[in-house]
Amino acid sequence: MSCILHIETSTSVCSVAVSQDAHTIFVKEDFNGPSHNVLLGVFIDEALSFVDSCGIPLDAVAVSCGPGSYTGLRIGVSMAKGICYGRDLPLIGLPTLEVLSVPVLLYHELPDDALLCPMIDARRMEVYAALYNKALNVERAISADIIDETSYLEYLEKHPVYFFGNGAAKCKEQITHPNAHFIDDIHPLAQMMFPLAEKAMANKDFKDVAYFEPFYLKEFIATVPKQKL
Repeated sequence: MSCILHIETSTSVCSVAVSQDAHTIFVKEDFNGPSHNVLLGVFIDEALSFVDSCGIPLDAVAVSCGPGSYTGLRIGVSMAKGICYGRDLPLIGLPTLEVLSVPVLLYHELPDDALLCPMIDARRMEVYAALYNKALNVERAISADIIDETSYLEYLEKHPVYFFGNGAAKCKEQITHPNAHFIDDIHPLAQMMFPLAEKAMANKDFKDVAYFEPFYLKEFIATVPKQKL
């Protein structure tokens, strides 16, 4: 086990956490943003002061790497890389849609054949989404989706599908299949990153601090065609 600093800035929520031995020992969150440029540095300073005052050595920094807000991701990843350089720590990059799925898996009872569909909001009836099973194995990779009444039917005909994230609310009137379930108030949060970060730590799945870049939505729009599912 290890001590990891977690940074999540992919949406309007700004959050920082520290986990030690798979337990959260420090959390700072703000839901009134986006105000990452003002708050993130303060939250990180408080987190580092906390671990230093407790004599706890940091083992790594984990950052949510998108898809998400260009500005939020840029600020979060820049801060994470700076800490890694300054303290000679490895960098862990975690997909935002997987981070978004963690509280659903931890705190909601789902049938064994359930699929998770985390959604990041985009303009109009567009979302950025992926589909995972309960083991967080990818059933369908991330895609830019235009939502209508036929969206995800091939999955909904075979599985209960749970939709959540800041892109899910606007889909409720379009996705009305009996197997469609919506979970409200799910956000990608730093305190939910530790299960994924611990796994990456155990596998030594680290990013190159010099060259790592987040998965910006604008880059995704430019390189991947939108799908009408």
